[in-house]
Amino acid sequence: MTATLSPTPRTTPTRGRNRAVAEREPLLDLLAAGLVAHLGVTAGSHPVVLPTAYAVDAAGPDDGGTLYLHGSVAAGWLGRALESDVCVTVTELDGLVAARSGFHHSMNYRSAVVIGRPRLVVDDAEKVRALDAVVDHMVPGRSATLRPATRKELAATVVLALPLAEASMKQRATGPVDDPADVVPGTWSGVIPVRRVAGEPVRADDADGETPEHVTRRVAALA
Repeated sequence: MTATLSPTPRTTPTRGRNRAVAEREPLLDLLAAGLVAHLGVTAGSHPVVLPTAYAVDAAGPDDGGTLYLHGSVAAGWLGRALESDVCVTVTELDGLVAARSGFHHSMNYRSAVVIGRPRLVVDDAEKVRALDAVVDHMVPGRSATLRPATRKELAATVVLALPLAEASMKQRATGPVDDPADVVPGTWSGVIPVRRVAGEPVRADDADGETPEHVTRRVAALA
């Protein structure tokens, strides 16, 4: 796998090119940090953008690594997603940028775009690995504590594998960019940092025992 990103014309930013990220490692870091991907498909006569759980295997079998997307066999978009290219985005909001004019208000963020033709994961072993990875993406170490998926569960679940070869990333991590004429005393300007924070785990009514270590580790990581 190359250490740099080589966006195609479809994934090359046309606006704010100075915010484009050239290295692949920040892309993988963003995908590791995010929790929800948005999958864009053309469903017949109209586009549909759907949130979905996901996992990443940087050394996966697809070109550039593999982005695994979780779905259901009952989903109406499934057939369309396999017939044409799809677009997947992952965004993390890091701050609200308050400038001295409405025009220059912005957000600090990290965002990724991945475009390509997904494949349906049909190999049982790969499907199990991918679904375990989706669980561990949410709560690392969780899958090892669970019973194996049943054949019925595997049959009801869809996993799409999308190559990470055609991907790009942008980020903004700076303060406001005000026009010089707007920099006057009495008008506040700055950044309001934003981050995801986990609360204390809430035990299910029928659960017993102590909160497992992998759960407390996840909470601590998001503290």
